[in-house]
Amino acid sequence: MSENLLLKSILEKRDDSQVEGLSRFFKTGPGQYGEGDKFLGIKVPVTREVISKVWDKVSISDIDECISNEYHEVRLASLLCLVKIFKKAKKDPIRQKEIVDYYLSRTQYINNWDLVDLSCYEIVGSYLLDKKDRSILYSLATCGKTIWEQRIGIVSTMALLRDGQLDDTYAIADIFLDKPAPLHDLLQKAVGWLLREAGKRDENRLKEYLSKRYKTMPRTMLRYAIEKLSLEDKKYFMGK
Repeated sequence: MSENLLLKSILEKRDDSQVEGLSRFFKTGPGQYGEGDKFLGIKVPVTREVISKVWDKVSISDIDECISNEYHEVRLASLLCLVKIFKKAKKDPIRQKEIVDYYLSRTQYINNWDLVDLSCYEIVGSYLLDKKDRSILYSLATCGKTIWEQRIGIVSTMALLRDGQLDDTYAIADIFLDKPAPLHDLLQKAVGWLLREAGKRDENRLKEYLSKRYKTMPRTMLRYAIEKLSLEDKKYFMGK
């Protein structure tokens, strides 16, 4: 078996002095959302630098070996490679569909907010830009087995927002608003963040949406959603 260049290149960047801080930042303690995750102490810019040098020499089998790795940074590296490979295949819709299907078949390993946020909209969201059927996002948001699968459902709409397509973000936000309380903090933040981004494209539409929902919207979600509004609007929606 040939050497896995991706795995080798990431492991070479291990920095034990950063492990404790990253473990604390990503909440790996007992009962926390990242419980049990392991770190090599590699920060994202370093990982991106490695990816920029090796991604075009990495196979899907290499990625598959890395995506299930016990170390967080190795999983992230595999996802960032997959993003690069997906973008390279932009003129090959069949290949892109294969990559999307592969990504969605490995969601059990996409198990922290950064792994979701740095990959899902670049792959799943981008693939859906010119597709009418976006039911996979609604299915993930509604029935995702983990908070990470549910987060993929909303964060993937970032690609749509950047293309000026706002409808799915609002529709999927409503799915989360209909979920029984308490909604996990990381889902509140994700939905609020995407609503805020939608508001950057059309502030009046965001305010109209919030005016019908702010009284029952989880507070963390609301705070994130109104972050870019005027002080007057913030005071109104926060009820102060």
